[in-house]
Amino acid sequence: MTVIDTATLIEDAANRIADVSRPDLQIMLRRTALQLRNSGSIAFDDDMEEALRDLSGELGKTRNDTVRFIVREWMEKNTYLPVHELDEDCDIDGSA
Repeated sequence: MTVIDTATLIEDAANRIADVSRPDLQIMLRRTALQLRNSGSIAFDDDMEEALRDLSGELGKTRNDTVRFIVREWMEKNTYLPVHELDEDCDIDGSA
């Protein structure tokens, strides 16, 4: 079902709220919540989704934050974006 179809169903339900059964309303609301949750998402092949899920877990980031991180790193590496500069006064663990 597309977003337009769902929007039409919800508008119709709002116009006749007294006639809509509770289970039908729950289905529409859950479907809408799912679409909103995934609205800014990019779909990848299954193997990429699995790797992305694993990496997200390792980094402790959400899927979308991990995708942003990967794209930013790639763009910086390929000079599409300037590289982040380190603050001279910040504490950094490790040695060079």
